[in-house]
Amino acid sequence: MSKRKFKTEVNQLLELLIHSLYSHSEIFLRELISNSSDALDKLKYLTLTDESLKNLEWDPRIDIVIDKNDKKTLTIKDNGIGMSDEDLVDSLGTIARSGTKNFLSKLSGDARKDSNLIGQFGVGFYSIFMVADKVDVITRKAGEENAWKWSSDGREGYSLDPVERKEGQGTSVVLHLNDTGKEYANRYDLEQIIKKYSNHIAFPIYLHYESSRYEGEGDDKKEIKEDKVEQINTASALWKRSAKEIKDEEYNEFYKSISNDMDDPLHKIHTRAEGTLEYNTLFFIPKKAPFDMYQADYKPGVKLYVRRVFITDDDKELLPTYLRFVRGVIDSEDLPLNVSREILQKNKVLSSIKNASVKKILGELKKLSEKEDVYNEFIEQYNRPLKEGVYSDYANKEDLMELIRFKSTSVESWTSLASYLDRMTDDQKSIYYITGDNETTLRTSPLLEAYRKKGIEVLIMDDDIDEIVAPMMGTYKEKEMKAVNKSGSADDLKTEEDKEKEKSIKPLLKKIKDILGEDVKDVVSSSRLHESPSCIVADENDPTAQMQQMLKAMGQTEMPEIKPILEVNPDHAIVKQLLDSSDKALLEDISFLLLGQAILAEGAPLKDPHTFAQRLNRVMEKAL
Repeated sequence: MSKRKFKTEVNQLLELLIHSLYSHSEIFLRELISNSSDALDKLKYLTLTDESLKNLEWDPRIDIVIDKNDKKTLTIKDNGIGMSDEDLVDSLGTIARSGTKNFLSKLSGDARKDSNLIGQFGVGFYSIFMVADKVDVITRKAGEENAWKWSSDGREGYSLDPVERKEGQGTSVVLHLNDTGKEYANRYDLEQIIKKYSNHIAFPIYLHYESSRYEGEGDDKKEIKEDKVEQINTASALWKRSAKEIKDEEYNEFYKSISNDMDDPLHKIHTRAEGTLEYNTLFFIPKKAPFDMYQADYKPGVKLYVRRVFITDDDKELLPTYLRFVRGVIDSEDLPLNVSREILQKNKVLSSIKNASVKKILGELKKLSEKEDVYNEFIEQYNRPLKEGVYSDYANKEDLMELIRFKSTSVESWTSLASYLDRMTDDQKSIYYITGDNETTLRTSPLLEAYRKKGIEVLIMDDDIDEIVAPMMGTYKEKEMKAVNKSGSADDLKTEEDKEKEKSIKPLLKKIKDILGEDVKDVVSSSRLHESPSCIVADENDPTAQMQQMLKAMGQTEMPEIKPILEVNPDHAIVKQLLDSSDKALLEDISFLLLGQAILAEGAPLKDPHTFAQRLNRVMEKAL
């Protein structure tokens, strides 16, 4: 017997499965059936594309067998592609790509939510140890002569040895049930679980069980036991059926079977296209964003089929990256079965299906936006990915701008650009927004004072991606979008009176600029301040302070320092008193304090807090 240790420590994982998720132990069957379905999909593809397997005679199926003697074992077997000894080591000797630590770090403590992660992280096979003390996997790979037996109790390691398998290619998973597992070793429970999670697996699932019937009466009454085999699932491609004949419950069951999600989807989109191209698509939007949505190695949620033959579920080109949260199926009648990943990326048929699917999804989201409560639920999860689309998908930019939502100074809930336009004042020339990384700081920014006084609404953009996306929007319905933390945005507010005030303090502005020197790009009179003495803005062509921080975080450490423009309020008492002051030392301290407090008001750090404090102390001392 060949004994081996697990490549990745599984004790912590198994401890979690057994003690934290025991109330959802039924998911073991979902995971094993899903694995069998994948194995059948792969072999079906090879029998159509691999010359050595084209003559293979087989009837794809999944069989679940209850031990009829003592019900101590449960076997889940398929006649799919099977595994070699190397496959067994790679697939069952380690935990899949995400690893135990990454898996455990995502856990919330909510058993219902955490049970979803089992399948998503590729650790689904290990759920068997919730119901079994020991597991034997007997398998033979299609086209190979040798069969192998993998055995483990789920503790420190496993054994791997050659064995005979008379049934040909495929895999049998034999569970030696523990007390929890024995509760499932009956027809009723297994049938309910199969229908709950796997009813729309595209291959027949047969349940083998022993049933009893009675003949005779009285003392002559005898129990006769019979071996029964019954197909449990519908084994139909749901997406090929007419939407009119499919119940919501069926859609929800199918969604759960392909997504490893235990919640119903937020929305479904079922399409059948006929004509130049023939294809079916069935897409779902999860209620909650996938856990890996913002990870570079996210797993795509769409499966590609060609005439019901599974091709791939690992192609990130099937939908744009910004729609990576969508789950579902694309089934084409026109693609070749032997299409490779390289060909897929350049295939005109798939490109047409992709473009049409994007239009359909965005159109459905537009309809969904008419249901405010539901759409707000969607926005809470997926507003940011849609913003990515504004930046990356120029062809659908206008549609996406209708779908994204913003916070605002005028409404408590999310608002659209269309709603903003409806509330605009008659003489308002532009759509105004402010970007930053903290909503509270943005709402209290001195930059908003004039807009608030004039009753002009400003959109609050506190997501870091807004710094990139907002400038890409350009205009909406012929209204220019302007950032209030950029110098040019105040031009719309400037009056003749403001221009006169600017002239009156011009000598003071020059003095302040000379004092601040290299710390600022310019010092100007402000037409946007009413209560605060000063604020900082970025030059129209320069990145904002937040954008600079983002670029540094992305590794651009050699970029030149971008200096702010200091705006000074000519009506503020501090500024008016400076006009008449001849105290050069006081003017120097206050000039740096005006800059420092403006920087702090925007939520940015000071370069030299110690010197700032010293200047503040001196000014306070003089005031006393």
